Amino acid sequence: MADELTIWFNPDCSKCRTVQGLLAERGVPATLVEYLRDTPSREELTRVLGLLGTDDPRQIMRVDDVLYAQLGLSDAGRDALLDAVLAHPVLLQRPIAVLGDRAVVARPADRVLELLD
Repeated sequence: MADELTIWFNPDCSKCRTVQGLLAERGVPATLVEYLRDTPSREELTRVLGLLGTDDPRQIMRVDDVLYAQLGLSDAGRDALLDAVLAHPVLLQRPIAVLGDRAVVARPADRVLELLD
């Protein structure tokens, strides 16, 4: 399949499991990438930001997470934010769904359906 749906996935996340269920109900195959084990590269993070139409890593980060505050990222620049995600992938917002040249942060979970239209 030329355009394969990929989900940056955490099996312990209820939103991720909800997305998985929505796709299963519709018979939509997806590749689940457990980003805590298989952290996306800087290039992949940058590519997904572009697909989301932004250059701001905060758009894919859990900015309310205590680790974000502990690391003092509120005033950090783009490179420092990307470095933080690479070092601490738990900071990634989840789930993130990518299909072809489009991506969504699937919060709420039914946002993943936007990619299927």
